[in-house]
Amino acid sequence: MASLATIAASVKSIFADKVVELVDTGSELTLVIRAADLLVVADTLRDHPQLKFEQLIDLCGMDYLHYGNGRHEGLRYAVVYHLLSVSSNHRLRLKVFATDDEFPVVDSVVGIWPSANWFEREAFDLFGIMFPGHPDLRRILTDYGFIGHPFRKDFPLSGFVEVRYDPDQKRVVYQPVSIEPRETVPRVVREAHYGDVE
Repeated sequence: MASLATIAASVKSIFADKVVELVDTGSELTLVIRAADLLVVADTLRDHPQLKFEQLIDLCGMDYLHYGNGRHEGLRYAVVYHLLSVSSNHRLRLKVFATDDEFPVVDSVVGIWPSANWFEREAFDLFGIMFPGHPDLRRILTDYGFIGHPFRKDFPLSGFVEVRYDPDQKRVVYQPVSIEPRETVPRVVREAHYGDVE
């Protein structure tokens, strides 16, 4: 099994100019690249004899709006890939930021790792990230008529519409949300010197 430092050195030498950032936390390695380089880098990560990341074990969307209490300066949407080298028993996190915050687009990696299929559909459904090249990009978790993308940080907690069965019409109907917004954080009242040791 190669050490994290060895994998980091290989990644730096193989991808040189394509590395935006390479973060080694001591237990995990995260490679950040540009969206334009994704397919070339992904293909190399899978096939290069020093890397051999044959398996995509997870893919998720990220919304960096208000991330770090507003300290994040940069693009809003990212796609994060968790890769596993079965033959070498090491892992890598790959992160790609979509270049347009209004219409986030990141190339599909289904042709490289087929397991990305439903993961990309989930990121599309929940975050609105488009994946050109995906064979069947459509919603996977929300209803067919659902409006918006519920994991975006600016999506309202109560949503836009609610669904109910109407016995008069004998069908399911959509109507504007009737839930009143309320504070859901429990209020804690403590004595003035609660917990003080005298």
